[in-house]
Amino acid sequence: MPAFAPLQGEETADVCVIGGGYTGLSTALHLREKGYDVVLLEAERVGWGASGRNGGHVGTGQRADQSSIEKWVGAEAAQGLWQLGLDAVDTVCQLIDTHHIDCELGSGNLHLAAKPGHAHELQDELEHLESTYGYQQLSYLTPEAVAELTSAQGFHGALLDAGCRHLHPLKYVLGLARAAAERGVRIYEGTHGRPVTNGQSGEVVTAQGRVTAKHVVLGCNAYLGKLVPRLAGNIMPINNFVIATEPLPSHLLPRVNRDNLSMSDTLFVINYWKLSEDGRLIFGGGDNYSSRFPRDIKAFVRPHMLNIYPELENTEIEYGWGGAVGITLNRMPDFGRIGEHLWYAQGFSGHGVPTATMAGKLLAEAIDGDTTGFDLMASVPTHRFPGGTLLRWPGLVAGMLFYSLRDKLGR
Repeated sequence: MPAFAPLQGEETADVCVIGGGYTGLSTALHLREKGYDVVLLEAERVGWGASGRNGGHVGTGQRADQSSIEKWVGAEAAQGLWQLGLDAVDTVCQLIDTHHIDCELGSGNLHLAAKPGHAHELQDELEHLESTYGYQQLSYLTPEAVAELTSAQGFHGALLDAGCRHLHPLKYVLGLARAAAERGVRIYEGTHGRPVTNGQSGEVVTAQGRVTAKHVVLGCNAYLGKLVPRLAGNIMPINNFVIATEPLPSHLLPRVNRDNLSMSDTLFVINYWKLSEDGRLIFGGGDNYSSRFPRDIKAFVRPHMLNIYPELENTEIEYGWGGAVGITLNRMPDFGRIGEHLWYAQGFSGHGVPTATMAGKLLAEAIDGDTTGFDLMASVPTHRFPGGTLLRWPGLVAGMLFYSLRDKLGR
């Protein structure tokens, strides 16, 4: 996509959006549909953060399981949150259809049990979602049935969710940006926007200009940095990594992924994968908890892939990349408002394609006066990381190492 120029000078708008990923672009698009004048500021390039680097899975529901959500907010609110999760997938599909975004949209996710005990948990989840939520898109597959769909090794059953989607994440976010620009959103790249952090003004200052707006929306997520310190302690940026193989031979494609599903496992440090339109395996696996990436991302992720697909031992890894994921302690997103003018949504915890897109729609509705969906998302308690931004890293590292060890030993 050709670059958008940086902001130079002064602008006025109804809403200033900071962040050119799914949250920001979805907010801007939905506000334009309601007739609002919108300026969007992106510090790097549109889609530069997690929106352009993720695995492209569009999952149903919320990132946390419904049983946990029921304990946190009660049965009625949990029902509403489940429906918002389904609506989020529909919103992604509607945006793709409405704006003619070519982003390799596919259907279905296979969630694979990495431990024998996980298989029983998946069966319990299916029963709970069918009986309590009336969700009829799930099928439980035995290991023998899994083997008909994929040659993936080491699994003990799976849930097939026909309601999930998957896509090419960068093509999707660039499609949103094109649609926003065509509908009159003024996008400025290479522009760091600094809002009034107490929300008492809609002014946003940049290096070479200023935006005066009634409302400001923060869509920065894992790349928030020190922009609004009071929000930074609610999320933790962790690095996650993805590789892409060379295009697989035609005879391997149906063995690796017969029905072109997205796939993921039940480990705490999750592995996730899918095929690209040109037949590459796009495989995400392995986290680290420092500010640095591994020296060789391809070599870092490759063993995770070979544990599942040993037959790809001689397959070349052509690309490797990484980026930051914004997680929360309870893996539910952090929605809120500061003062009269500053709105935010962050902490999508690896569920960002549908949830961040939905966040933009809910933010637009709230700014327009209907806060129903926004308030429901904001009703889920957000717990700050102990010690705030100063001590969250050692606490997270200890916790993640514990769960990584449990993944290896397991049930």
